[in-house]
Amino acid sequence: MQRFPPLYAILDPQFSSMPLTELARQLAHAGVQLMQLRDKGSSARALYSQTIDLLAALAPSGARLIVNDRSDIAAMAGAAGVHVGQEDLRVEDARKVCGSSRWVGVSTHNLEQLRAADGTSADYIAVGPIFPTGAKANPDPVVGVEFVRMAREITRKPIVAIGGITLESAADVFRAGADSVAVIRDLSLSKYPEPRAREYIAIADRNRIARD
Repeated sequence: MQRFPPLYAILDPQFSSMPLTELARQLAHAGVQLMQLRDKGSSARALYSQTIDLLAALAPSGARLIVNDRSDIAAMAGAAGVHVGQEDLRVEDARKVCGSSRWVGVSTHNLEQLRAADGTSADYIAVGPIFPTGAKANPDPVVGVEFVRMAREITRKPIVAIGGITLESAADVFRAGADSVAVIRDLSLSKYPEPRAREYIAIADRNRIARD
């Protein structure tokens, strides 16, 4: 099985300093193979349109686009999958909407949620917030890098670490067992997102633990 993409870029118009399609193109050119559209403020129609535009922008690179929360829009637009939180559809319900060919990812914030997610058909599990983050209005309690180590002992599913991760902290997160780091602000607000993304990928290459 091909290794899980090391950098999971989250595209959120709230934080982007440029149109999301342009940001997505630059990130794809840097080698980013997995992105998520997260837009909490737009209507369903606008979110669908944005998904279609991003899929067109990413088509030449083959990068996967995941839609946050909305399984229906992911399926209708032909996105690569959906990401659900603890208050969204359950993994298996999202799977019914999206089908078996698309990825379903799920967020977890404690060991109980992690163990529950490990027993589902989720294609990957997000854990966090690892560090304090300003990307959410009401973030869950910080779990720290040690939580990644504990998660790695519990599940063999790909682990995506999220929450306040920067170039300075990414190496520790990968060495703790994360397969991927999700990054929002550090990419979206950068004047030069392409070289910034390349730096994250290089850190993953040096620090990610080899798995069978």
